[in-house]
Amino acid sequence: MKNHQKGCLIFLSTVACIIILFLHPNVNKQFPLLQKHITNYYKWWRTYPRNDLGYVHPADSFKSPHPVTVPGIMFVQTSDELEPSQLATCAIESAARANPDKLVYYFMKGLSGNVSAYHQAQYRSIPLLSSIKNVVILPLDLVELFSNTRLAEWYGKVDSSEKYWVHVLSDACRIALLWKYGGIYLDTDVISLKPLDFKNFICAQSKNYANGAALGFSRNHSFTADCIVDYVENYIGEEWGHQGPDLMTRMLKKWCGTDNLDNFLNKKCKGILYLSKSSFYPIPYNNWEKYFEKNTWNDNNDVIESQFSKTLGTHIWNFLSGRTSIEIKKSHSLIEYFFSHYCPRTYQYLPS
Repeated sequence: MKNHQKGCLIFLSTVACIIILFLHPNVNKQFPLLQKHITNYYKWWRTYPRNDLGYVHPADSFKSPHPVTVPGIMFVQTSDELEPSQLATCAIESAARANPDKLVYYFMKGLSGNVSAYHQAQYRSIPLLSSIKNVVILPLDLVELFSNTRLAEWYGKVDSSEKYWVHVLSDACRIALLWKYGGIYLDTDVISLKPLDFKNFICAQSKNYANGAALGFSRNHSFTADCIVDYVENYIGEEWGHQGPDLMTRMLKKWCGTDNLDNFLNKKCKGILYLSKSSFYPIPYNNWEKYFEKNTWNDNNDVIESQFSKTLGTHIWNFLSGRTSIEIKKSHSLIEYFFSHYCPRTYQYLPS
């Protein structure tokens, strides 16, 4: 009965807004936009399953879709861990907060069964993330993901005891996800600062060198198809980065027909936008400690906001920073600033 009452309130509120808009003196200008919003809302509303009262609860409305039907922002965890790290939790929360109009998918290799099974005392991150209305947590089915691609052949014979297995598996997953579903891929150590647009993009990491921690591509794009082929045919698992940033760099050079990618910074090359490093890599990997330097800010937020004004999401270089235990709360470091401002729910759970 409570759900029915809430549904009625939503309906009455919508009707009231429509009446107010029609009474607006610029109604002739407002109506086309209003009509567009109503049409989009109706399409969205009819997509999701209802309970026996015909009501979709906001907390459940985003939980059914899959990227194959609704593209979104995608994260991947290729280890079997069921308690995402604080940084991964922050990355996903920040993406959901910065992009409330987009679904955020979190694929977990260790997940089996329904997410509700992990709402227990020993789990903290999964209940937190699944409570965010536009976050969808899904099991990472590698056989299904790689099916009907050259990666299925690779996955069937690769040695999973390789030194960088978790990382090269992640490299394979991101290009497969983008090719099959389209949307945006982000590493679990990228904290989102601004909204992201669905478009084809790659970001520079440094001079004449690209990275794959943040990628955007439409479904079945020929660039990601070419990446899959190169990944399999030129696979070198024991060489760090060969399947990751090296792959993105060599394939983008081939795509653009150039040896100097810097010529395309913040420009499109055959439909792919090549973003400058400030978009996702404002601090280089060899200076990763800067994120954790204590007392780098106090109450003056303007300095940090100005410093990262062109940054869409900041890559924290967890491959390096994750090797050490670092306190975040009360450190007055950049990482504390990002946690407290862009993933406040995760920040609350950090140890003091």
